[in-house]
Amino acid sequence: MGGLGPDAVEALVAAFDLGASGDLSAGPVARGRLGSIWRLDTDRGSWAVKEEDDLIDADLPELLGGAAFQEAALAAGVRVPAVRRSATGDVFATIDGVPVRVFAWVDLDPPDITLDPVAIGRLVAALHRVDFAGEVGEHPWYSAPVGQGRWSEIVGHLRQHDAPFVDELEALVPELVAMEDLLGEVPRDLRTCHRDLWADNVRRVGATDGELCVFDFDNAGLADPSQELAAVLVEYAGTDPARAPVIRGAYAEAGGPGRAERPTDFAMPIAQLAHIAEEGCRRWLAATTDDDRADNEAWVREYLDRPLTRNVIASLLA
Repeated sequence: MGGLGPDAVEALVAAFDLGASGDLSAGPVARGRLGSIWRLDTDRGSWAVKEEDDLIDADLPELLGGAAFQEAALAAGVRVPAVRRSATGDVFATIDGVPVRVFAWVDLDPPDITLDPVAIGRLVAALHRVDFAGEVGEHPWYSAPVGQGRWSEIVGHLRQHDAPFVDELEALVPELVAMEDLLGEVPRDLRTCHRDLWADNVRRVGATDGELCVFDFDNAGLADPSQELAAVLVEYAGTDPARAPVIRGAYAEAGGPGRAERPTDFAMPIAQLAHIAEEGCRRWLAATTDDDRADNEAWVREYLDRPLTRNVIASLLA
């Protein structure tokens, strides 16, 4: 990672028509699971340059669809970073052999699961009301079980390699498997959803009075808005269930089409969080450095430290 450098500035500015000149940050200002973010300042403003790591052709439809949904959300009045298309109208450009995308820069506060519940409800409703017919379909990441057999295999491998979190994970496996009984119902409705509205991707805009910005539309695609609303309840009310009816009420008042009313509505967060934990374990086992292992252990602990259980779901529905 980190392939961009000062020599890339001229090509970046020209490719995305960003002005006459610019200054690129000395290194990435943020790193995600799939790419690194650099800051570029030009005479036309400040920009977030996303350097894609290991981009493959199979990723392109989802990334392009996400960019189109992001543009539609912005046009509908949702606060999102503007997508900056290249001078040729493309979402991507290749700079020094590196695929990159560019977005308008937004100063954002750190992740916070205690964001104003009314603002959260209104934001999700606004996203679900965006008039957008996307082409990215459903994905098993948000609906399919991991399964008892796979969890047993993972725990066995982790124990062989003395993973420091294996006991905690093994203790949770029966609950993970039990929750999979809630998967499999036909969605009430399908529309293009963000599908990744965790606190990392919904932030307060710096120096504003609580205004929220949503970003990283890379996983957008068809989903049940009721299930995405349930995922939002898990993230922003899971540790304080009294916030759940406030989020639901604000969402409904703002015209949101979804309703999180029954345990099966929580299929998306059940499946998604299980797959995130599974992937973190897989990457921990494949890691070759202490830093990589620590990074992936932190990913798994995001679930272990605040697990989704049937009791949590019941509290959010109470």
